[in-house]
Formats: sequence, structure tokens, C-alpha cells
Amino acid sequence: MRRNHSNSGNYRNPCLTMHQPWASLLVYGIKRVEGRSWPAPITGRVWIHAASKVPDESTIKAMEYFYKEIYALDGVTDIQFPQHYPVSRLLGCVEVVGCLTREELACWEMVPEGVRLEAQTDYWWLCERPQKLLIPFEMRGYQGVYNLEREIYEAAVRGLSPVNCPLPVEFPLPDPRDPSSLKPGSIAAHTPNLNATEVAKSSSISLAIAGAQAAATQFSKKDQNSYSTGRNNALTNMNVNNEDTEVARSYNLRSQNRSMEKDDISSIELRKKIDDGTLPSYHQEKSRSNKSEGSSKQNQSPGAEADLRRYPQPPSKIFAAALKSLKQ
Repeated sequence: MRRNHSNSGNYRNPCLTMHQPWASLLVYGIKRVEGRSWPAPITGRVWIHAASKVPDESTIKAMEYFYKEIYALDGVTDIQFPQHYPVSRLLGCVEVVGCLTREELACWEMVPEGVRLEAQTDYWWLCERPQKLLIPFEMRGYQGVYNLEREIYEAAVRGLSPVNCPLPVEFPLPDPRDPSSLKPGSIAAHTPNLNATEVAKSSSISLAIAGAQAAATQFSKKDQNSYSTGRNNALTNMNVNNEDTEVARSYNLRSQNRSMEKDDISSIELRKKIDDGTLPSYHQEKSRSNKSEGSSKQNQSPGAEADLRRYPQPPSKIFAAALKSLKQ
């Protein structure tokens, strides 16, 4: 059975407020890690609350497109996204089992490739065993990690329901004897020869990553300022080994050095495909590549076209910014 953790410090029923659509994606088990500018101060059950800001359609589509593409790398093509992204609600909970730096997670071959591609911020809280509330509770959220009120906790814990994740992940402990060994610098310390692994460089993957980054940028500056104090406190509480952390930061994350010049499609062509809704999915690009090796283009499998119809394409608002970042 999976290890259990107990929360540290003064957290009894810790809760974290997140913006939508990220909050629901985490509770539904689609998002496996939660990125922050500060390391996780706790392990164990963390309740997830959705902030009051209503997400716009372009942000939702950008993040759904991102997860479709990175799950496809691991062979998962059937993802049931939430039908709604409620705000100002307690949604459910996850088990935080550890925390790693961006460089460590991106290099860690013990987890699926799609998880490694989620690494876009400084620290990543590793989440398992999501559960959602059958009826989300309306409540007010706060910054940082805070305790749920006792009355809310007692009502919420009775309304939890397990989630069927698209691809459940259990993060292996670097030291099986230490249930708290998943912390910044731990992977570097236990795997000295850790190197960044090359990822698929299709235009759809590159655009999906850039789109996710563009979608998150609208909150990053505000959150970084709000949590600067929490970050410093968390670093102290985690008792991070500075030397190990510096080793982890020294890794070369090759996946972040992609350019449009290396893709199979120019930025002008890609913009046109976004506007007319014909941007290919990862599976379609892979199918086209395989077909070109052994047969002509006119014999292309209809399965790829079905994938394209099945997955709604990203809107221009978010992905115009994504294209700009790819060309820089």
C-alpha cells in the first residue's frame, strides 16, 4: 500500500486555493503536479479550493489542449475533462507526497514523459490519489496554505469520491526507508548522472507547452509577489540542502530550448492552422511521419483525421502569445 504522510507545522486540514482550470484539472487527476515558486511546506492530504476568478474560454482550451498532447506521448488519448470549472468552491483533495525542482522533475525518467513536460515553474508539488467532492462547497479562499474551518472539513470529508485518473502515477521514493525523501535536491543526490531526456519535438507539442505557459503567465507575477513570504518560510521548514539544490539547478533542460526552426512547420504556417482550426494533434503528426517513410501521403490513415476532429483546436488569443514566445 502507498505510504502515508502526516502534515507538519500547524496545519491540521491544509487547503490550497488555485485558479481555474488548474484546480479542477488537479482534483480530476489530469494534472499530476502543482507548480509553485516556493517548495511544498507539507506532505499529506491537501484540500483544493477554486479561486473566484472565472476562467475565460481561451485559457480552458489552452490547458485542455496541453494535456491532450502530453498524455498522447504516453499513449493516452481518451481524457474526460471536467464539464464545468466552478469558482469559489472547495473541490476535493490530493495527497502531496513530495516536492522537486523543475530541473529534477524534467530529468526524472522514473515518471511518465508527460509528467516531466509539466515542469514549467521553480518547484513542483507531487500529487497522488485525487478525490473530488460530489457537491463542491462554496467558501472563501486565502493565499498560501491555510487550514480549513473545522465545520467545513467535517462536512467535506464525508462527501469525497475517488477519481478515475487517465494515467495514475506513484512517485517512487529516492530512499525507500525515508517517507519524506522526495524533496528538492533529493533526486540529484541519489542519481548523480541524471540528465535531461530528449522529448518529442513536434510542432503540436511545442505549441501546447508554449500555450500552457502563456495561459499561466496572466497569474504568475501576482502569485509570485503574494507568496514571496510563504516561499521563504517554506524553504526554512523544508530544511533544503543548498548544495543539492544547486546541483539540481545546474541541469540543462533541453526541452526548454526548442525553437520553431527545429519543428516541421513554420511559424507562419502554424498561425494559419490555428486560425482556420486545422492544427494537427501529436498523433496526427506521428501518423503522417510514419506514413511518409513507407507510403505516399494520399494513403494517410483516416484515424489521424478522426483525432483532429475529436480534439478541439486552441483559440488564437492564448496561442498568439505562444507563437511569439516560440520565435524568441
